[in-house]
Order: sequence, then structure tokens, then C-alpha cells
Amino acid sequence: MSTPDSPAGGDGGVVGALEEHLLGETPWLTQQQVAERAGVPLAVANELWHLLGFAHVPDDEAAFTSADVRALQLTSDLIRLGILSQERQDGLVRTWGRSFARLADWQVALLASVAGELGADPTEGLLAISDEALPRVEELQSYVWRRHLLSASARLLAEQTSGTSTTLAVCFVDIVGYTSRSRTLTDRELVTWLESFESTVLGLTVDRGGRIIKNIGDELLIVAESPDAMADIALELTRRGADPDDPFPAVRAGIAYGEVVTRLGDVFGPVVNIAARLTSVARPSSVLVDLGAYEALTGRSADHADHADDEHDEHTGSYRFRRLRRVSVKGYSRLKVWVLQEPPPPR
Repeated sequence: MSTPDSPAGGDGGVVGALEEHLLGETPWLTQQQVAERAGVPLAVANELWHLLGFAHVPDDEAAFTSADVRALQLTSDLIRLGILSQERQDGLVRTWGRSFARLADWQVALLASVAGELGADPTEGLLAISDEALPRVEELQSYVWRRHLLSASARLLAEQTSGTSTTLAVCFVDIVGYTSRSRTLTDRELVTWLESFESTVLGLTVDRGGRIIKNIGDELLIVAESPDAMADIALELTRRGADPDDPFPAVRAGIAYGEVVTRLGDVFGPVVNIAARLTSVARPSSVLVDLGAYEALTGRSADHADHADDEHDEHTGSYRFRRLRRVSVKGYSRLKVWVLQEPPPPR
């Protein structure tokens, strides 16, 4: 970070101006001074700083402002109130750091692009646009966050009234040929391509009652309370990817259904692991489902599945299943797996 006594560098002092504009004042406090004013041990202050994803700052560098003091005070208040234990503190702060770092990168790139389109120098234009745009962006972010808080609270209350476990359909969707395709694109083209992919998946998912948990490179993790909704999402995505006239990329998917652990907006457990493993072995434009998903989608028991022949097609009102020979993947040997397909159109 720039300090009051540091040279402006090659940016003409714009970074320093942004510091003052975004942080409310020019940085003037060292780490020790921030910790003392907040009444927080220096070691705790440094740990929080690193968990948020920020770089190490020399002990004598004036890189902090009153906003940093207030942030430490608020964190201390939450710890004192029992909201943040040590375990929760680490997890929550890491989540904030990763999420806001990615969001900030995208927003700065967007603002710089707008400045370039207006014919302004990207560096100076960024400062000019931020003055008008950032207060509105901040207000909109707060609104979106509160709406998602409401949705998450409603889900939590529904889970508590129905039991302590959470039963979900979990799906991974993976782009086929991502590595080779990405090599042919510029950085900007790659970002545009991935954003278009995520936007399309988001629209289809939300419309069918599911939600995207996170993206992992070229892969998306989706959950839904209804296994039928998840099956429809996966089948529609693979159908679009297999259409040569549709710009949506070819994908493969794996679905598992059962109890999962939810924490900080993420999902964990064997069901999640199985969905990931199924995706890794699925053929392009195909959807694989585990035993839990098969039972939920067909209403048939595990006993029926044990007596079903390998490579045998089964039909229900909405889906067609083809039993595969038991699949062995890392951590799970001889999984019971089916290829999920849409039924053929009536003749």
C-alpha cells in the first residue's frame, strides 16, 4: 500500500487517491497502532488480516486507517457476544476474503472497461467512475446480501422443523474440453466465455428451484431440494451442450442424493464426494446418478436395483435409466451408477 511519504509511482498518484476515496482517509496507522486503538492483541489483528487474504505489511508501514480500527472492534464485539468462536471466526473470515477478493477483481475490471469505452484513460477514468458508481454498487450489494440472508434463513428454519439433517440433490457440472478450448482464447475471451456459461447455468438452476453453491475452475456445484428439479437441470444443460447450433459448451454431470452437511454456504459429506466422482467418469453430454438419486427419481428400492441387469434400460414417466457396471472411483469401490436420460419422444 502507498503511504503519505511514499512515491506516487507510475500511476500518477491515482492509487493514493483511490485509497483515500475508498477507505475514507489516507492510511496513517501501523499494525501496532490499529491493534492498540481497537483493544485487540496484535497477533489477533495480524491473523485476521491474513485470513482476509491481504498481503503482509511491514511493522513500521502506515498502511491502515480508522476503518481498520473499526473493523477490528466489530470483530471483537462479535467474539465477545459469542457469535464468532475461533473456529467460526477462521471460516467466516476466509469466506469473506475469498468472496470479496473475486468480486472486487471483477468490479474493477468492469469499471476500467467502462472507462475505456468512454474514451478515458483507464487509470484516471477508474477514479472518476468510482465516485459515481461505487456508492450505488455498495447499496445494491447490501440489498442482494440481505435478500440472500432472508432466503438462507428460510431454508434453515425449514430444515430445523423437519429434522437436524439436510437432504439434498447434489450435482457437479463440468465443461468438456475446457483445457484445450481455453488455450485458444485470450484472457478476456476466456472470462467472457466462463461468465456466459455461469450465467446460463444460473438462470436454468434458479428457474427450477436449485442454487449454485460455487464454481471450481470450469466446474459448478449445484444443489436442489428436489431430485426431479436437479435431474431436469442436468438434462437440460447436457442437451444444450450437445446441440451444435447452441453456443453453450458441452458438459457432463454427476448427481447424488442424500444427507449433506452445510456450513458457511458450502456443502460437505459423502454425497458431495460421490457427485464429484461421478462427474469425473461421465462421458461428454451425459448425466450419471448414484443409488440415492435413482431411488428418489424412480421410487424403487435398493433391492430392485440389486436385481436389475447391467446395461439394462428402465423407463419411468419422466426419465430413462441405463444401469452401468459398478463403477470404482477414488474412495468408493463398486458404486451403483445409472446413466440418466430423457425418455424418447412418443411416436
